[in-house]
Amino acid sequence: MNFHFLLTISPKIMSIRILPENEIKQAAASYTAPPLLFSNPKNLYQRRAARLRELAQDHPLADYLLFAAAIADAQLALLESMPIPQDPRLQALSGEQLANKPLDVKNWQRDPIWRKLLTALLEKLKPSANDQILTTIEWLEKAADSELEDLADKVLAQEFATISSDKAVFVWAALSLYWFQLVQQIPHNAKQESTEDLHLCPVCSASPTASMIHLGTNQGLRYMHCSLCESEWNMVRTQCTNCGESSDLDYWSLDEHLAAVRSESCGSCHSYLKALYQEKDPKMEVIADDLASIFLDMEMEKKGFMKSGLNPFVFPAE
Repeated sequence: MNFHFLLTISPKIMSIRILPENEIKQAAASYTAPPLLFSNPKNLYQRRAARLRELAQDHPLADYLLFAAAIADAQLALLESMPIPQDPRLQALSGEQLANKPLDVKNWQRDPIWRKLLTALLEKLKPSANDQILTTIEWLEKAADSELEDLADKVLAQEFATISSDKAVFVWAALSLYWFQLVQQIPHNAKQESTEDLHLCPVCSASPTASMIHLGTNQGLRYMHCSLCESEWNMVRTQCTNCGESSDLDYWSLDEHLAAVRSESCGSCHSYLKALYQEKDPKMEVIADDLASIFLDMEMEKKGFMKSGLNPFVFPAE
């Protein structure tokens, strides 16, 4: 593995190292680290909106970061004012069904309530929308239910060549708010059976946005963050998040000194995904920081790597 800034830096390798007390505790705790973490509905959107506004300061894409913050604000408001009802299908799931991705986007039949969330989301965003965004909002408001459901199917299947990215942002925001609330209705206990098939969310099968290297109780552990249901799952470091290989990994950053956001690239599958390091900045938030570091994405694409994850505010263009 190499770390790349303007040039490649070879890490120092030590065969034996005496661990300080805090790392001994961390190593011991890692054996019982929770395989699955669930986002806190009380502060998820609040933290995201605040972080987006902080990152927008002096950012070349400040307007778009503020637009993303407005969506997070709207999601929070709807979470509080329009909570979805308990879904009886989840109550009836057996233990085996719960163990097999109970909210898989390919199998779960969406409740039409997600469209009500979309309508309410658009209403909240409409007053402050610019002309371009307003045109998209008005199109979605006039769309038939069948058109919206078709859009949702294509967005969830990541068929981005057939849909426009401006519509996808709003549709995904409503779907994510719906799936996030469904997650609150299933048991929050999990057990890791293997290290296979961890490139997609174990709850809903959506792609991750990025990974976070945690502080605190789970310090040093890597958790992938789901782009749809907001769940997080543990995946060992020094392993490609897409294909699982570990023999040809490189790390890239635009910031040689801080390197709070790095891209992990894999020479085996030619993909990359960002890793965010909380020890460098405890206020980091996966969706916000991944979006704000979009220039790193551009550099990775120039190098021939394809992003294996998905940010709900950056969909491939038509």
